[in-house]
Amino acid sequence: MSVEIHFNLKKNHNSAGKDLPGQDRNGLYLRGTNGATAILIHGLTGTPLEMSYLAGFLHRKGYSVVCPRLANHGKPLEVLKHTSWQECYESVKKEIVPLLENHSPVFVSGLSMGALLALLLAHEFSDRISGVSCLSPTLFYDGWNMPWSRHLLPLTYFTPLKQILYFKEEPPYGIKNEAIRTYIHKYYSKAGIHDLQNAEQYGYPYFPLTLFYQLYLLRMTIIPKLPKITVPVQFIQAEEDDMTSVKNSRFIYERIGSTVKEIVLLKNSYHVITADQERDKVAQSLENFFTRLC
Repeated sequence: MSVEIHFNLKKNHNSAGKDLPGQDRNGLYLRGTNGATAILIHGLTGTPLEMSYLAGFLHRKGYSVVCPRLANHGKPLEVLKHTSWQECYESVKKEIVPLLENHSPVFVSGLSMGALLALLLAHEFSDRISGVSCLSPTLFYDGWNMPWSRHLLPLTYFTPLKQILYFKEEPPYGIKNEAIRTYIHKYYSKAGIHDLQNAEQYGYPYFPLTLFYQLYLLRMTIIPKLPKITVPVQFIQAEEDDMTSVKNSRFIYERIGSTVKEIVLLKNSYHVITADQERDKVAQSLENFFTRLC
């Protein structure tokens, strides 16, 4: 996340609700053979493609896989910036409720903010969700590449600046793999604030301050609930996470009410561990955890 700050005063750019060309607005769905289902939740301003490697891996192991698209993701930034965390949660919840009615094993995994949404599902449906895997959970932006200015963000949450301030993504974009990072950089380095041309593949190049505020509200919601969550939980995070340090996983681990819990640390990845250099280890750890619970 760069220290570069952008102000956007332009209103009603692009038509609200228009999806990206060729985009499946509902996400990714794969039918499996072993009776179990895995819900994979992408991160804030990300896309279901962040979870595609895990989805393919789990599907080959027999799991049905659902990768829902979070509310308003894929729509113009002017639409996304007004999205609440509750809307994101509801867009996932509506996918999982019908699955829980079948009384077959349902597992949930989420990346970054998606991990917090997964924990909320575990709190609300504790008697029906079989296990949760939190990937790079994001309570605090305290990674090694985060700018000092992040400490000033709370001062703007209750001012008009919240509506016009954006942060632009800069290297390494949560990715340690140089080849992947190069592809992302080709897009992000040239993308304008309203450029959605490759947002479906790489996510949004700009991060509205309004969404930082929503993440803050979600954090304030989930922390008091942690002692009441008893579903088995796994944490997977990179020791070199550039956006959110391992303290995030340990913070939740120490406070969550689950008796079955584990932390898996990666040594050769950054924040987006679902697509980075150890994605195979992430997928295998995830599947091993779910299999033990089955």
